[in-house]
Amino acid sequence: MKVILDAGHGGFDFGATNKDRKEKNDNLALTLAVGERLEQAGIPVEYTRTQDIYQSPYEKADIANASDADYFISIHRNAADEPGTGSGVETLVFDETSDLMALAEAINQNLEQVGYENLGVFPRPDLVVLNKIKMPSLLIEAGFIDNDKDNEIFERNFNEIASAIADAIIQSNPMAMATVHAPKPVLYRVNVGVFRNEAYAYDLWRELIIKGYPAFIYRKDGYHFVQVGAYHDLKDATNMENRLRQAGYSTYITT
Repeated sequence: MKVILDAGHGGFDFGATNKDRKEKNDNLALTLAVGERLEQAGIPVEYTRTQDIYQSPYEKADIANASDADYFISIHRNAADEPGTGSGVETLVFDETSDLMALAEAINQNLEQVGYENLGVFPRPDLVVLNKIKMPSLLIEAGFIDNDKDNEIFERNFNEIASAIADAIIQSNPMAMATVHAPKPVLYRVNVGVFRNEAYAYDLWRELIIKGYPAFIYRKDGYHFVQVGAYHDLKDATNMENRLRQAGYSTYITT
């Protein structure tokens, strides 16, 4: 099984916003985290984007159709017509006969365990990333960006959310389960901060996300490591480290 992951929006297309928070940044951070977990389980992953660039929905569809992936999964965050009135996760499919209906329901159930309300799976045949892609496709709305409670869940349970999505995908493919313990690929990351205090780590994580960096928090031995990116090529990690240093951050590259 091979998966192509799409971080919704990007570039001048912010997606939904909440003050300084932009959906495109949350989408990219979560997409990269999900992809890292899939790769660690031995599932090949491609991305429509790994940086803050704009792509039209038709460009995203073209990228997907040019790949040899089996599934296309687009990651977004939701917003209500009246800010603060919507809450929870939902997953969108082309129609109720979608080959990914069971996977969509499993993703929602896993995210419900993380703390979100499960709003259900809904058909959206009008979406380009569902109706112009030649492989089974779905779109995840990972909580409402205009809801403080949902944002708190997104921030505090970020790693669990990424794992919830990845685990549902892994468990949908029995062959992938057999490779969970395969040797993990080397991924280069840029470390920006190390904290004992979880709140300090989340403050830095939030700052980086708002600025558009694909940041996440890695926990080990009671410490909270705030890191950016997960790159196969050391050159890409070095480029990101240079960007962060120019922005005033103290960094080092780790694996």
